[in-house]
Amino acid sequence: MTDNEQRVRVVIAEDDHKNAEIQQRFLERMPQVELVGVAHTLQEAEEIVGVFHPDLILLDVHFPEGSGLTLLKSLRMANEATDVILITAAQEVATLTTAMRNGVFDYILKPVNFSRLESSIQKYIDYQSKLSAMGLVAQSNVDDLLHSNKTDATAQVRLPKGIDALTLDAVRQVFMPSSDAMSAEDVGVVIGASRTTARRYLEYLVSTRELEAKVRYGTVGRPERHYKSVR
Repeated sequence: MTDNEQRVRVVIAEDDHKNAEIQQRFLERMPQVELVGVAHTLQEAEEIVGVFHPDLILLDVHFPEGSGLTLLKSLRMANEATDVILITAAQEVATLTTAMRNGVFDYILKPVNFSRLESSIQKYIDYQSKLSAMGLVAQSNVDDLLHSNKTDATAQVRLPKGIDALTLDAVRQVFMPSSDAMSAEDVGVVIGASRTTARRYLEYLVSTRELEAKVRYGTVGRPERHYKSVR
């Protein structure tokens, strides 16, 4: 499968309507994706998968009526050819271990940001494209398929001291819905952190060229840095 030949058919399974809407808006920005359904319960998710047989499901773990891991296991037992990307707030190692043992393609911690989800979807497309192009399997093919994502994931967690991945994603999320410039104090209020903490993350994103900073002068003449997405 390639994005030139066929779009990836995706289902969102998320009980929180706001989070589901955010994911839907992200997917709508990806021309290589076709959203075929949104489920807010595990039963709805199972029914949609049973009818549409999507390529991929973006699956939450915590539902009021049970665990998304139960659905994941049932899909594997039924030999359903639907791959799974877990998008969850669950940080327990046991949850990650169970997810990996049941063959998830990726594991994304909330709050999800557009760039992380887009990267995961693109890797999935590349993965399916490589599978489709194979004839006989060589060891180099296997190594490429099974280890390319692990190398990327390892690189992603190498953050500087004092920069936490979850907080960093939360700061990125602030600049997703709007292009308005914001101060460190403004961002701190949104993410529930101090001005100093917010500034540390903002300056890191400036160093990676995801944000740009400009000095503005307030009513009392004190200069203050304001940050804006470069996109």
